[in-house]
Amino acid sequence: MSQRKIRKEDALKYHSNAPAGKIEVNPTKPLTTQRDLALAYSPGVAEPCLEIKDNPENVYNYTAKGNLVGVISNGTAVLGLGNIGALASKPVMEGKGVLFKKFAGIDCFDIEIDCTDPDEFIRIVKSLEPTFGGINLEDIKAPESFRIEQELKAQCKIPIMHDDQHGTAIISAAALLNALEITGKKIEEIYTVVLGAGTAAIACSKFYISLGLKKDNVVMIDKEGVVHVDTVNPNDPRAEFATNKKIKTLDEAISGADFFLGLSAANVLKPEQLAKMAKDPIVFALANPDPEIEYELAMATRSDIIMATGRSDYPNQVNNVLGFPYIFRGALDVRSSAINEEMKLAATYALAAMAKEPVPDTVYKAYDNTKLVFGREYLIPKPLDPRLITRIAPAVAKAAMDSGVARLQIEDWEQYEADLLQRVGMSQKLMTKIVTMAKTSPKRVIFAEADNYKVLKAAQIIQDEKIGTPILLGNKAKIAQLISEFSLDLSNCQILNPREENEMVERFANILYKKRARKGMTKYDALKAMQDRNHFGAAMLNENSGDVLISGLTKDYAQTIKPALKIIGVADGSSRVAGMYILNTKRETYFFADTTVNVDPCVDDLVEIIGLTAAKVRMFGEVPRIALLSYSNFGTNRGKEPEKIQQALKIAKERWPTLIIDGEMQANIALNPSLMKEHYPFSELSHKGANTLIFPNLAAGNIAYKLLQEIGGAEAIGPVLLGMKKPVHILQLGSSVREIVNMVAIGVADAQMAGKV
Repeated sequence: MSQRKIRKEDALKYHSNAPAGKIEVNPTKPLTTQRDLALAYSPGVAEPCLEIKDNPENVYNYTAKGNLVGVISNGTAVLGLGNIGALASKPVMEGKGVLFKKFAGIDCFDIEIDCTDPDEFIRIVKSLEPTFGGINLEDIKAPESFRIEQELKAQCKIPIMHDDQHGTAIISAAALLNALEITGKKIEEIYTVVLGAGTAAIACSKFYISLGLKKDNVVMIDKEGVVHVDTVNPNDPRAEFATNKKIKTLDEAISGADFFLGLSAANVLKPEQLAKMAKDPIVFALANPDPEIEYELAMATRSDIIMATGRSDYPNQVNNVLGFPYIFRGALDVRSSAINEEMKLAATYALAAMAKEPVPDTVYKAYDNTKLVFGREYLIPKPLDPRLITRIAPAVAKAAMDSGVARLQIEDWEQYEADLLQRVGMSQKLMTKIVTMAKTSPKRVIFAEADNYKVLKAAQIIQDEKIGTPILLGNKAKIAQLISEFSLDLSNCQILNPREENEMVERFANILYKKRARKGMTKYDALKAMQDRNHFGAAMLNENSGDVLISGLTKDYAQTIKPALKIIGVADGSSRVAGMYILNTKRETYFFADTTVNVDPCVDDLVEIIGLTAAKVRMFGEVPRIALLSYSNFGTNRGKEPEKIQQALKIAKERWPTLIIDGEMQANIALNPSLMKEHYPFSELSHKGANTLIFPNLAAGNIAYKLLQEIGGAEAIGPVLLGMKKPVHILQLGSSVREIVNMVAIGVADAQMAGKV
């Protein structure tokens, strides 16, 4: 593997493209009228000022302080660049702010202070406390950084963390715990060599001690050799790890070491030194951009090595972005007065535990489908894992509450998790509700394409999460091979190959033949059809050998739905089926229909689509507010399509008089209550706008959801098949594991509701 090359001109162009830099400030309130401006500034701003004066805690209610972190540096120790000064460090600090926003939804101001005097620096930062909910100190050289952080933590009542110290410690500690578990070693027994004696090295060593590492088992080495009690000043931060062992060099110290931590320089650990380490050596070579020993060289030297680096192109990258955004997120959300040891330990344990869970499909895609299974090459999660915010932030928040530094208490943790996802643009409130519903009464889920890794991964998740019990259809040998290759545990699942289940094929074929004999099907045709997994799965569902059928990952939608329609059929009282997509956006959750089935619905088709969609939206616990879309607004344009929609509206209102529905209307009118109030105040949608959109034809619906998904960044869940007699869901071709799991949860919820009828 080679490190991704970044050309100088590309980096400069990236930063200089208008607008220059990487951040900007956006207002969160409307500023379109004179009244808006009067509320935002004078005279309206006086009211919250007075409320805060009377009660300082009100600052969190009326300002952005509670979600604002200061990224503060003097540029004296910028990673890989050294003491480049405050001004030159600004791109780095802006970058840190971008990471806070992307990964945890935290707003940042970067502040570069041209000051190297520790006392003055402390005074300046302390004076900024009223502005921020938390402060991230960055790239400040040792030993001043230790004192600066210590003094600010003592003087301020907001969470403060020097990420260079604690970020690496928290992340590498999680990797260390998992490496020790794999090797069977105990932290209190291992002999550790730390190469480097700067801010990060000392902080890591201290943190490992809080996990159980024995100080006497640590040897620290700087550029002058082993840090020894005879040579180091007692007031020096290194003194805590000064040894009295009669050794002077790395070559002497490394002999028999279980764990090597490098936070120094490139290529200083030699192969012959690595060879001297104990069995199953753990080597964290974290110098950037090049580690203390090249990865390929280390792996060639010791076949039993477990290795981590700071680079993204090798396994086990120790990257601070795994920690700081979520640590501050948890601290801010409970208004913690500090980031204490308990909170840092909680983050470490959460990271370590997360590495043992199945990895989402989105992570595989982000890392070129690299095999990510807990083991020597996967000790800690990847930085792009979307679960980080919902694992680490709650763990940190809970630790703050338990240790007494939180000023707010979180009571509804499920809601908190949903809120966290919404902060980073992954609104999962609806799916959280559906998954919770599914877990109350898990059902048997038939997977028609189980000889596919994504399907098996989804099956593993629904089994682990107790959403359902998988039934796997496909080639047994191939399924077994995939289960073994990806370290899945599906040993309790029923696995069936229709080509081998002669008795079931015969029985299902007889049932199908009786249904279709007068529609041109012979007994031979029925037997042949039942060897196809979609037919077999539909027959299993029809004969109550399963509760939900999931298919369509690798086949055309029409080809997949036809067997289900032939064998299971539409629900009683329905004459057709329809497809609906759920679109999660930062604004709201929307329901789009029909997006997959009916090409050019007539008036009666539209009415039935309206009824099916409304019923499903209600099943999800939402109140449908339905807009019938067209290119016309309430008769502004004539044509076949607007007239068709007007007729469908009239029938729907007669059939369901309490249904909130209106049309025909254009999409922007449907989604903008202010616009609707201004121009069409008579509409019952003018109060909140629509959350359910019925399209005039398949092309419009299909195009709309795909545009919103790709350009608008919405998360699409579906297609949800409406109107079947039993829960059948046809996946979008190439769906991700997450999308499959979502569809299973919806199918299980469908089955639960069907059982209550």
